Amino acid sequence: MTDHLLHLHGDVLAAMRRGPRDFARLAFALADEVEPDDSEQARFRDRVASSGPGDELTALWHRTLTAWDLAEQADWSAAPPRTDERRADAYDRLGFGAGLRKVLDHAVPVFKEPGPTVISTTPTSWYSRDTAAVRSFYWTAYERLLRDKGWSDAAVAGLDEASHAVVERLADPMRPDAYGARGLVVGYVQSGKTANFTGVTAKAIDAGYRLVIVLGGTLNLLRGQTQRRLDMELIGRENILRGADPDDPEALIGVDYQDDEDWPAKFVSHRGRPSALGAFDIERLTTRDDDYQSLATGIRALEFDKQVRTQPLHVPDNLHRAAARMMVVKKNQSVLSKLIKDLRKIGGPLLSEIPTLIIDDESDQASVNTTDPKKWEEGKVTRTAINRQISELLGLLPRAQYVGYTATPFANVFVDPGDGEDIFPRDFLISLPRPTGYMGVQDFHDLDRTDESAAGSAERAHVRGIYDDAHGDRLAEALDAFVLSGALKLYRAAHDVDDGPFRHHTMLVHESVGVKEHAVLAGRIRSLWEKAAYTSQEGHDRLAALLAADFQRFADDGLPTPTAYADLKPHVSRARQLINSGGTPVLVVNGSKEQDYEQPDLDFDRTPNVWKILVGGTKLSRGFTVEGLTVTYYRRRTQQADTLMQMGRWFGFRPGYRDLVRLYIGRAEPVGRTRTVDLYEAFEAICRDEETFRAQLTRYAALVDGKPQVTPAQIPPLVSQHLSWLKPSARNKMFNAELVEIRSPGEWVEPTAYPTAAADLRHNAEVWRPVLDLLGDGPVTLLPDAAAGDSFEAQVGTLDHETLLKILCDLRWSVPSQFSPHLESLLSAGEGGERIDDWLVVLPRQTSPRRVEASVLGSAPLSLAHRSRRRGDLFGAIGEPKHRRAALRIARASDATNRSGDGTLESLARDRRGVVVLYPVVEEKPPPVSPTGAIAPEHLVMAFGLVAPGSSSAPKKNLVRFRTVDSTRGDFAIVERGADGS
Repeated sequence: MTDHLLHLHGDVLAAMRRGPRDFARLAFALADEVEPDDSEQARFRDRVASSGPGDELTALWHRTLTAWDLAEQADWSAAPPRTDERRADAYDRLGFGAGLRKVLDHAVPVFKEPGPTVISTTPTSWYSRDTAAVRSFYWTAYERLLRDKGWSDAAVAGLDEASHAVVERLADPMRPDAYGARGLVVGYVQSGKTANFTGVTAKAIDAGYRLVIVLGGTLNLLRGQTQRRLDMELIGRENILRGADPDDPEALIGVDYQDDEDWPAKFVSHRGRPSALGAFDIERLTTRDDDYQSLATGIRALEFDKQVRTQPLHVPDNLHRAAARMMVVKKNQSVLSKLIKDLRKIGGPLLSEIPTLIIDDESDQASVNTTDPKKWEEGKVTRTAINRQISELLGLLPRAQYVGYTATPFANVFVDPGDGEDIFPRDFLISLPRPTGYMGVQDFHDLDRTDESAAGSAERAHVRGIYDDAHGDRLAEALDAFVLSGALKLYRAAHDVDDGPFRHHTMLVHESVGVKEHAVLAGRIRSLWEKAAYTSQEGHDRLAALLAADFQRFADDGLPTPTAYADLKPHVSRARQLINSGGTPVLVVNGSKEQDYEQPDLDFDRTPNVWKILVGGTKLSRGFTVEGLTVTYYRRRTQQADTLMQMGRWFGFRPGYRDLVRLYIGRAEPVGRTRTVDLYEAFEAICRDEETFRAQLTRYAALVDGKPQVTPAQIPPLVSQHLSWLKPSARNKMFNAELVEIRSPGEWVEPTAYPTAAADLRHNAEVWRPVLDLLGDGPVTLLPDAAAGDSFEAQVGTLDHETLLKILCDLRWSVPSQFSPHLESLLSAGEGGERIDDWLVVLPRQTSPRRVEASVLGSAPLSLAHRSRRRGDLFGAIGEPKHRRAALRIARASDATNRSGDGTLESLARDRRGVVVLYPVVEEKPPPVSPTGAIAPEHLVMAFGLVAPGSSSAPKKNLVRFRTVDSTRGDFAIVERGADGS
């Protein structure tokens, strides 16, 4: 039976490409059989109010209203997207009454989740929504496929918005002059970045880009995964078959997906060859199994036929009739060399006409120039091979747009903006929102908790240590959790969980990067598996206890979970059989050769069910998607935040089994008088770094007077570091990065890079000279630790914060960058209520009979300290331990909260008071003191150490920020302040 209402509304909404218009008027104009009357809205309202989840009319309006809610470009409404006001404007233009509005709001709530954050210098006038709608053949097919796969309207609309935001910042493919934009898209680890760049590719080729080069990983396995995804969801059956009859067995010989269980049913169909439907074909220059080949046919395939041969390819008459070419190539020197060689054969004139899109997946891997920083500093600029070849590609293709995709952007934003041959995202940086249904940092770390001693709900539900007092190493328990969670998946599949079926079920064990260690670990796991006795009563008792103590406690109320172990027991047996298929439960994933990864159980696309425990290192920690990952046992440490973050394979989408996910991770354990590294804490620190970075991007993304508040080149200072030992990226990826700020509240800071020139030493002494007059005449005795009995005499006085800042800003240094990050922190103190009121200046006095005292520039006599420079212009230790302890107590530092028992010291302490300890240092023996008891300032180093008050910053951990050195700007001061401190 024909659904007349659905057809009518479909026709009306199709006519609203530019936005909502008067619905009744359009319906009257488009109705074929029945003239609409005043009861039309009532019938529509009743239909939506009574509709079930599968009603197509409600789904149509769900898609339409969500798209209008999210649209960034809406000339029909001044209200911001994702607001009730925007929805109200749509209803007003549609002419809908209050009753219909109420019903629609109930059926289609306003989508208010945040959209992409865009930092851009690129105008967006060429790619409007109208432009996108006119040519949308491949995007429409991709959108239809996503809906068929069960994507929600909000998810599809969000992807539409995010991919549109990328394409509109590329150069117009039809512009007369060639321009190549450079951009970076930042997603989350395992969060669906491929879906975004598939959408970007679909829209870009619809708009006119005719050569697409996807740099898809460093392994054939990863490259093949990306090729399959694009073939399945974008290129489609008809382009893969190149016009051959899909029902002719002989025509299918050689098609690379004949052994793929998803071919052809799950591959997008264009319902005919695109070129026969008024669109254009996509010709694949690579296949699932074959990377780019340097062949004559490859060269010819890159030659574009032009309808009007006297005009360049990029004019509309040629561009929209030409087939697009697409290749997915490995980041491999040999493969890229073949491609570059073939492009050179084609020649510059034609290459300059080809609108090209280069997508760089995992762009912080291999692509960034990681040459030796020392060689770079010496002017010996030798690019790494992959970085050089990407630069060559961009040079050969003047119309090439480079878009990098990564979840760990720090290496990319530290690229030198002034290096014209590199891939700094000079034009735009887009941060994608956290996708709906994604398990990320908030699901494993309780970032908002205030009680540091108590575990939050996320930690209790999903996180377990790798040791406990009762059993020691918990690897055996992790294996039990893997078997039990597999059984629970089977139980849910048998109870018709909508999010199933649970095709793959995996566990990841990651302890080391060493191949030999992996073999030993795999043997240990096999031994534990054999001893686990999952078919015995002992094994079942153990699983029953784990079910009651853990999985039932944290089960999702909306998903089936057995109340009795007896109901789960049959599924336990089946889970054990699936895991042990092939005679072993363990799969080792490592090695440096391609054949090491050509294991059937590593191909999640072609293997029906992968139920295995994967043991590996680096290759498992980047790019490689571990499907069905449910239990992770992780204890590897690294000192690079981006490396550590990429190891977070437990982040991702877990439909139907979010509550079953378990992370066994290294926690701090006492070893003697120290604590081991807490990997969970390290993950939380880098997650905070990334959340801070994203929040800062969002803060500065809003335009002011139509102009961006920051450009991509100004983004690196937003990169922060919450753990001092955990760097944002490896040093060879950060050699263009400059340390901007070190926030060290409650910690002793001791600069050592004092000048050597006489004029600079005199200058510093003159800067400090007024402070000496503020010190009390009589010394006080300070006792920082009564038990140690290490008292000392000192003169003390106070300075307000602004006065000290003027002094510190005026000092001269042999290496200014050593102290400037700390100074930057003091200059920013006061933001967010982190105020510093004043500083206690402490000038220790020596009481030894061998002490040397002298006045400087007419001051009272000072006790001189002898110190030596140890590394070039740098001194060794200057401050004495007892002085440091006293300063920490007076500043009420977090690690010195116990009272010393000294009333004088305690009386000097304040909540918002910092401490500066002055050391008049001489380097010569004996000191050159004149007969009058004076020393020339040219022979004196006015050294100091300081402690900012512990209350001056809320976080307990260090906060470090970096920025990129721009080679086009020359040398410039990190901290620039006028004489008045402004």
